[in-house]
Amino acid sequence: MFKPALAAFGLVLVAGTPALAQESTADRPFDGVYVGVAGGYDVQPNDIGSSILFDRNLDGRFGDSVTTATGANAFSPGFCNGAALGATPAAGCRNDRDGWAYYGRVGADTQRGNLVIGAVGEFGRSEVRDSVSGFSTTPASYTMTRSIDWEASVRGRVGYAVDATLFYGTFGTGYARIDRSFSTTNTANAFTGRGDRNQFGLLGGGGIEQKVGRNLSFGLEYMYHQYRDNDYRVQATAGTAPATNPFVLAPNIAGTDFRRSDSMFRWHSMRATAAFRF
Repeated sequence: MFKPALAAFGLVLVAGTPALAQESTADRPFDGVYVGVAGGYDVQPNDIGSSILFDRNLDGRFGDSVTTATGANAFSPGFCNGAALGATPAAGCRNDRDGWAYYGRVGADTQRGNLVIGAVGEFGRSEVRDSVSGFSTTPASYTMTRSIDWEASVRGRVGYAVDATLFYGTFGTGYARIDRSFSTTNTANAFTGRGDRNQFGLLGGGGIEQKVGRNLSFGLEYMYHQYRDNDYRVQATAGTAPATNPFVLAPNIAGTDFRRSDSMFRWHSMRATAAFRF
């Protein structure tokens, strides 16, 4: 019974293949409106050399040294491009997190001959997380972290179609909710931050899309994301620390501002796509 059923399935497949090929190689297979999804894995570049910068006199200019009462560098233990796992560098740092990403999209293309021009809008989120940490001689660690709550983009798309296969490039504007947070093992000073932000950015990449049948297409896509993120501040004030504390040392006893040295939040996406074309 299995062999006749298998033979029947093979006959159906062979009989259906010409019709499928005819539908997928129509004159303008990529012309029209579509809805779809994209999902894959996001990877961040390794921010080697990133650190935390300080504004010791609160004049808005960063790059000041935080020194102890004896004039020594209070952050001589150094920095790491990750999240500190303890109060000292010996405890190590957790690497920045790469993660999954998932988006919904809607778009429209116009095909003239082999040329395809269109636009696509997208909304979703990524699980990437980027941290930098500093270590003071106290000893204590200070970690500044950013992640993506959600991301939207509107992009143009230009491609070249070969029968039912489309090769394309895409570029446009992104708008994302960047979550910023701060943590420390220092329990003496008090710390305040100025929170999350919605930020415009840029996206660009390209991919390949394969039409399957009359309405479906599948593809692979690479995308680069970049957002400027240089305005997050954390201020250290006295708390229960003594007057000799480096963050509130005279003559400026008001406190010290922190910010990250790396002003761009960047990551790379490699994802699969699927679309239903009307």
